[in-house]
Amino acid sequence: MSSAPTAQGPLVVGVDSSTQSTKALVVDAATGRVVASGQAPHRVSTGEHRESDPREWWDALCSALRQCGTAAHEAAAVSIGGQQHGLVTLDKEGVPVRPALLWNDVRSAPQARSLVDRLGGSKVWADRVGSVPGPSFTVTKWAWLTEHEPAAARATAAVRLPHDYLTERLSGLGTTDRGDVSGTGWWASGTEQYDEGILDMVGLDPALLPRVARPGEVVGTVRGDGELPFSKGTLIAPGTGDNAAAALGLGLRPGTPVLSLGTSGTVYAVSEHRPADPSGTVAGFADARGAWLPLACTLNCTLAVDRVAELLHLEREAVEPGNSVTLLPYLDGERTPNFPHSSGLLHGLRHDTTPGQLLQAAYDGAVHSLLGALDRVLDPDADRSSPLLLIGGGARGAAWQQTVRRLSGRPVQIPEAQELVALGAAAQAAGVLTGEDPSAVARRWDTARGAVLDPMERDEATLARISGVLSDAAPLLDRAPRGSEG
Repeated sequence: MSSAPTAQGPLVVGVDSSTQSTKALVVDAATGRVVASGQAPHRVSTGEHRESDPREWWDALCSALRQCGTAAHEAAAVSIGGQQHGLVTLDKEGVPVRPALLWNDVRSAPQARSLVDRLGGSKVWADRVGSVPGPSFTVTKWAWLTEHEPAAARATAAVRLPHDYLTERLSGLGTTDRGDVSGTGWWASGTEQYDEGILDMVGLDPALLPRVARPGEVVGTVRGDGELPFSKGTLIAPGTGDNAAAALGLGLRPGTPVLSLGTSGTVYAVSEHRPADPSGTVAGFADARGAWLPLACTLNCTLAVDRVAELLHLEREAVEPGNSVTLLPYLDGERTPNFPHSSGLLHGLRHDTTPGQLLQAAYDGAVHSLLGALDRVLDPDADRSSPLLLIGGGARGAAWQQTVRRLSGRPVQIPEAQELVALGAAAQAAGVLTGEDPSAVARRWDTARGAVLDPMERDEATLARISGVLSDAAPLLDRAPRGSEG
């Protein structure tokens, strides 16, 4: 897509480097209008493990930016939003030692349990870090690496998150931000510094970690090596994790709940209070501005439901009501509830159960997990009747919309803006140019504008049925498959 008519303000670039692809937007900083865009895929390993070669992220970024044409060359600033938690290990030359361990690789579940115990339990972790680490968290992946691939750990000269890796290749400098680093498990949310006790416990030298940039800081300028279509000296914003970037992209004010339907599902809201949930359901993440972003995540969302539709040879919207069947679509293990070794579970199948009812049950199972965490995410004084902002790839699907409305009993607002992670990164890039709060930039761009769907009566019977099956099946879901421990 090439450049559109003359922009009213400077151009900025926002990037969303997600699990399966990288998207780049060139945005008019004055109006929020997208003047050019590009997208390129990258591969994720199949099977039990979830790994990617970070160099593919860079190649995808280069491809996406080239698709933006001359508009990218005219941009004055750039920011990278990236998938959270991934462990990127680099050698002394900056070359990946091994493929990155992604957020949805759950091999480190035994290490997560061990680390919780070694530090003194869940409450200690929640108080120090803001979160109780599960197998998604980077600290558990590093512990797994040192135990199972010690040579790779010894060869590691730098540890980065996905967005850090791309930012460093732009600037040549190792930096991260508080939003993304708060998902590692080795950054203390109380002091906003690396926790040297935790780093020592897992054998990670703090010298291997990037500097944590301040919100609004210019972390460097684009190196003029000609590989990317930027002008030499283009400013680089700190970047952040994908959920914090989406929060910027929506211009979130405290208390507004967001339900994001992507490969994973998330619920979050901006808060002025530092979260610390000892149950581990809510991750006490920082946002990219200086406030907090309490968040709960499910591993299985649109990808799992689409897989169920594929198995049933149905289109994803071909749901049918009248259901008494329960389907827990935990195809990749699960994080919320915390059953990392679980698989999908089907209960209540009858002769008269239809494929469309099975598909609706998969939607119900996925949404049940997300809504169950929502009350924990919101502050006690938050308005429980305000609209849920529904975003992500599933947000425009009628079956997803209806399921969220029916099981939440709340109105649902669907922002018209696409690519909110990249838009949030663009708002951050605009902020380093103008000195504005990037959330205020996004509100000026009116990114959350969209239709509001009226609330439906909450389907308490379905919620209770799923909760009952989940409770009864917990010992089965929590059972590790033979040979997975260690």
